[in-house]
Amino acid sequence: MRPVVGDIPRYTDAYFRKSKETVGKFGDVRATYAVFMRRPVLFTGALVLNWLRGVEAERGVVFDIETPFTEGEWVGAGEPMLYISGSLFHLVDLETLYLQKLGASCVAAYNAYMMAKALPKTAFLAMDARHCAGVDMAELMAYAASVGSEAAKKIGAVGFIGNATDATAHFFGQANGLGTMPHALIGYAGSTLRAAEMLHETYPNDALTVLADYYGQEVTDSLAVARRFPALVAEGKLAFRLDTHGGRYIEGMDLQSSYAVLDRCVPNAIRSYRTEGELRHLVGTGVTAAAIWHLREALDEAGFHKAKIVASSGFNVEKCQTMAIADAPIDTVGTGSYLPDRWSETYATADIIEYDGKPSVKVGREFLLSKRRAERTFAAAART
Repeated sequence: MRPVVGDIPRYTDAYFRKSKETVGKFGDVRATYAVFMRRPVLFTGALVLNWLRGVEAERGVVFDIETPFTEGEWVGAGEPMLYISGSLFHLVDLETLYLQKLGASCVAAYNAYMMAKALPKTAFLAMDARHCAGVDMAELMAYAASVGSEAAKKIGAVGFIGNATDATAHFFGQANGLGTMPHALIGYAGSTLRAAEMLHETYPNDALTVLADYYGQEVTDSLAVARRFPALVAEGKLAFRLDTHGGRYIEGMDLQSSYAVLDRCVPNAIRSYRTEGELRHLVGTGVTAAAIWHLREALDEAGFHKAKIVASSGFNVEKCQTMAIADAPIDTVGTGSYLPDRWSETYATADIIEYDGKPSVKVGREFLLSKRRAERTFAAAART
């Protein structure tokens, strides 16, 4: 329940506070707000609804809240996703805060859905927390990923299996956050192998995921760790995470060999026209489809067929779709790149469309009234 009711005046826009005082002076009315966005999204409203119910309880009022969409359902551009009716005096100062909780999460859920849909056989781990502007945003983004994931699961995708922090792990059905090892642990240990040994000794019952790029020896270090822990490999409990930055190719690769590995493994990926962005994800520097296939080949040739690969570094919708083109052998994607890229696309908007039951909306937003009338006509027909 953030912000708590007592803090609402501090965090809402001044013109809403002034409007509240004016309505209090000249008389309250019943108002109906329509809340919408200007782009397609997935409806991600549970946190907003919970907050509004909390405000109701604290203020001793009742809001009538209609949700034409279920959680995770597709919402078209301009379609009202919430109708909020009640005392204008008690609603007018809430708009800033419920819009903050809605817009960005709806876009993030859409992105998470599109990523999981693109790679339906791949598990995803939500690693957005470090990119969020505070714990409130982290909660919204984690919840959004879980909503997008659930929508993707309905079409057969694995989706998101967890996230990085304990605070929001419950959104994914987990008791705790999940994670691998940071680069800092490898620097502390002095070698990738030693870091793996130390982590396994500390958490002997956990599956082990080893970050492989610290020394620029993704293949060499992965094979060394696999040879050290053959039992974990056999149990499917050893994975290698590629997080190679975009300034270099992974060990043993360059542009020519990148094309060569894809030609061996997935020739159709490079025999059709590809955009510049797609080529960057297929054969460029960093964590590309070619890099992942290269590591997979090395592990398989050494007999470590059950060793898994975790990929991270810029896995947004576009990159996931490109990985699908190359059928990249990724077991898990670690990503925070479902966070909205263009913040202006996250702006949710609310307009009052009725005062005491009388339709009224500002010029240019008449489509909200048309939509409302159509929904009411459909609902009446359904009842009869």
